[in-house]
Amino acid sequence: MNKHPDSSKYYIFYDGACSFCNYWIQWILKNDRKDQFLFSPLQSAFAQKFLQERNLPRQQLNTLYLWRPNSFYYVKSEAVLEIAKLLGGKYQLMTAFKLFPKFFSDWVYDRIARNRSKLPGAQCPVPTAQQKEKFIE
Repeated sequence: MNKHPDSSKYYIFYDGACSFCNYWIQWILKNDRKDQFLFSPLQSAFAQKFLQERNLPRQQLNTLYLWRPNSFYYVKSEAVLEIAKLLGGKYQLMTAFKLFPKFFSDWVYDRIARNRSKLPGAQCPVPTAQQKEKFIE
């Protein structure tokens, strides 16, 4: 595995114990045709260090972060919309939701996060060896 952080990649921090979250991480893996994302569960030492260095809550696992080293990080709905933009193609259409105020899109995000354990489609497929290289503990 490469040294981290790799400033040419985008890091997605997510709740590794959430099957709904894992479903979407698998979806991003499948659609990341440009090989631009790496993934780290919020419970990992790598993610905990990221949170600590920015004085972000370390026990709050219902938040998604997108980080580009030496550049920026996005939280919650902004992270989701930026991921869609980076995936490109038809997924860029989701960026139209940026027309809504951030407080509203984060409110929607928080409602989904609060109820994520009740949401369907939470199978846990086993990643391939190549996909496992994209995960940082």
